[in-house]
Amino acid sequence: MFLLGLLFAQTTPPPEPTPQEIVKPQEVRPLAGQLNSVPVFNSNSPEVVLSEGILLSTFAKENKANPEAHLSFPFQGRFDIFAHHIAKPPTPEDLRTLYLGIMLHNPTKETVTVDILAAASYLSRPDAPFIKLPSQVPNPEGNVYAGPGSRVMNDILRGVRQENFPDELVIPPGESRMLLNLPIPVREWEPPLNGRSTYIKLDSNGEVYAASLAMFAPVDERGEERKPTLAEWKELLAEGELVTPRDRVPTPPNNTTGGIIYGRVAGVSQGSQWKATLTDNNRSEKLTIPGVGEAFSYGISTLAGGRLGTNQIQTAPMLVRYPDTAYSAHGNYGVEYSLTLPFYNPTEASKTVAVTLQTPIKQDILTQGLRFLEPPAPQVFFRGTVEISYEDEQGNSVNNYFHLVQQRGQQAEPLANLTIPPKETRTVKVDFLYPPDATPPQVLTVKTLTE
Repeated sequence: MFLLGLLFAQTTPPPEPTPQEIVKPQEVRPLAGQLNSVPVFNSNSPEVVLSEGILLSTFAKENKANPEAHLSFPFQGRFDIFAHHIAKPPTPEDLRTLYLGIMLHNPTKETVTVDILAAASYLSRPDAPFIKLPSQVPNPEGNVYAGPGSRVMNDILRGVRQENFPDELVIPPGESRMLLNLPIPVREWEPPLNGRSTYIKLDSNGEVYAASLAMFAPVDERGEERKPTLAEWKELLAEGELVTPRDRVPTPPNNTTGGIIYGRVAGVSQGSQWKATLTDNNRSEKLTIPGVGEAFSYGISTLAGGRLGTNQIQTAPMLVRYPDTAYSAHGNYGVEYSLTLPFYNPTEASKTVAVTLQTPIKQDILTQGLRFLEPPAPQVFFRGTVEISYEDEQGNSVNNYFHLVQQRGQQAEPLANLTIPPKETRTVKVDFLYPPDATPPQVLTVKTLTE
């Protein structure tokens, strides 16, 4: 969960009533399909940045003062960049502005053009504060959000490229260019903390290396802070060390005793989208709705220790990583789930089906069923916008966006109630990018309502 969401919490509310556990004895199905092979530059460790240095570098190790800080992984074709960091003063009186830089380098002898397909970067304050919102709010214009992760993923879902990003970056042979060079100011806030979330979709016609870097703002001759130059970023990349202090060291995947420390991600993960059509089985083109009053669910962002009985881990694997960071991209931050459900009503009467995204209590193996809390626990486990599309009873195309805020154990309200005529099929599409300030797993639940 994004630390700022906790640090910037509102004033302490009155004590909540003791939650009662509710068990839903229903089937939880593994999600059809799989992650695509698009590599994602995934910069999330350390989450809290207290010093200057290298956050993540896929540059070659040669001619670097600290070769262990560079992972020697070139990108070409489609790739994405995700960066999610918090600036915190190293001492209470040190309120210098921290800059986040993302640099691309062309190691080849030909000019490389990198197309910027979609891009968004927001600060926690003032761009996207963690405000309290209802659990479900219509978001047709994209102006509902809580936290920078929520706002960034909302933009990328809609294919937005912010105005401060060009449509392409042309990098001459052997040269570097800054893709991002933006501040994370802390001075004007109380407490002096701030975060920045960034997601960028790219397509390069040649090899490029990428690096995310942290630098305190240099000062000009008048002693005023200024933006770092490309030369200063290049020097930091060549001479700098990994940012310290580091995050907690993750639990090795083969460790089966005790709790799991997932760790923060710093490396290149594989997979930017999970696209699937959900049907009865591999030979079917339909998804038969459940019986009246019954339901089934699909695991979303299932992970080690939280497979919800599906025996499926959806976590993106790491192609390269630093030894003290996450072994997988737990949580799949920034991954787009694009799911098609071709509902089929096999009965002789019209049926109404509810489609709901829910946040059950995390379990690895289900004993009696999915577990929820009423009322839900106070911790927010999902903040983000979901798009749902379908054809209504009159044959009209419906396309709705909802911003969801879900707490641990929340059953939630439906995204849509869809009436399906007898012996007919109605297709529903659900799309969202898994937001950085979420805690997995979730489920997508399909329930046929009582008549």
